Amino acid sequence: MFNVLTHRVYRHLFFAQVIALIGTGLTTVALALLAHDLVGGQAGVVLGTALAIKMVAYVGIAPLVGAYASRLPRRTLLVSLDLLRAAVVCALPFVTDVWQIYVLIFLLNACSAGFTPVFQATIPDILEDEAQYTQALSLSRLAYDLENLLSPMAAAALLMVMSFDVLFVLNALAFAISASLVISVLLPASQPLEEIPGVWRRISHGLQIYLKTPRLRALLALNLAVSAAGAMQIVNTVVLVRSMLGLGEQEVALAFAAAGGGSMLVALLLPRLLDRLPERPVMLLGGMIMALSLYLGWLGPSFAGLVGLWWLLGAGASMVMTPTGRLLKRSCQPQDRPALFAAQFSLSHCCWLFTYPLAGWLGLNVGMTEAFAMLGTVALTATVLAVLAWPRRDLDTLLHEHFPLTHSHLHYHDEHHQHEHEGWEGAEPHSHPHTHSRQVHRHLFVIDNHHTRWPL
Repeated sequence: MFNVLTHRVYRHLFFAQVIALIGTGLTTVALALLAHDLVGGQAGVVLGTALAIKMVAYVGIAPLVGAYASRLPRRTLLVSLDLLRAAVVCALPFVTDVWQIYVLIFLLNACSAGFTPVFQATIPDILEDEAQYTQALSLSRLAYDLENLLSPMAAAALLMVMSFDVLFVLNALAFAISASLVISVLLPASQPLEEIPGVWRRISHGLQIYLKTPRLRALLALNLAVSAAGAMQIVNTVVLVRSMLGLGEQEVALAFAAAGGGSMLVALLLPRLLDRLPERPVMLLGGMIMALSLYLGWLGPSFAGLVGLWWLLGAGASMVMTPTGRLLKRSCQPQDRPALFAAQFSLSHCCWLFTYPLAGWLGLNVGMTEAFAMLGTVALTATVLAVLAWPRRDLDTLLHEHFPLTHSHLHYHDEHHQHEHEGWEGAEPHSHPHTHSRQVHRHLFVIDNHHTRWPL
């Protein structure tokens, strides 16, 4: 997995990602302490609202940025968003009221909703080799898991020698270092993009590609399974360990670490496994593992049993999330990657926006045993829907028919554009009125402006 770090451009971007993640983890802890300083025992309500605002920013902003990201210089966009995040975090120590937290959290996560999909869509343009790209996906998954494990411990150690306000400053410094690492490399230019008329059509372009592609509709269902399992683990661990099992803070940390440990182990093993198997059986198995783990929680496990269940949840989630980038890369034209990665970012967080409050409400009002069962049913139903939506023979090259069409758009002279010119059209890619005749042919198929429906 670590061989991919010999690629200089990717290495700089990867460490930019890691440093930004560590800084964000410090802010998570500092934000909880800031909320407690402001409202005392109601800090949980403030944090829950901030989490909901974060998800709303992710869901609403990502498609908007994805619609226009290909029209902007990548490096300038990423650096600008990093510096904006640094400025917002620097403002957090000066907060005096709860509403100010909400505004700053929205701004911070609006920038993240722009940064993350563009960053993710840039990696396959840097690592065109499929094996290297798979290694990069696993390494990215490992980075997220390590951040979840190490950032709280790092924050605890720092708080022994400094106030929590300094953690915000360290996060701003992390974003600044991330920006400097992005500046230090040249990123490939965005592919020329066909002009799509209308703001809404531009914003919804990535969503349309996503929802018209069978394997991505299955991915959306699996995202729901991941969010059902993850919400149960994130929202209810402290209640299960402290209130129901009567254990302490160390056991809470161990339970969270178990999910991260399962996810990391799978991330380490997946590159070799995906050399031998397609994504479909691996990801569907991950969905089934998560559903089974939630149903086993119905038995009211001991602490050791809960650790085992959380380990399985983490492993199953990693089996789904790690190969996601490969599916997205396969399912669009290079110029549509920012829009499609933004659609994945937005739709997956829609699932979390649904399951976070559901897990909390079920645990509080129905009971933990019933919460396990009901969220297990959500995960199982989502996985079954993914099985039905994802064709067993998921071929890349498909036979399909084009109907006669006359239109104008930016194009190269590829297999869909073979026509005469009068000399004024200019260099490729260029735009002028042209006619497509009826034809039936077979080639690598993705949804785009020439292929608006998946062939039956």
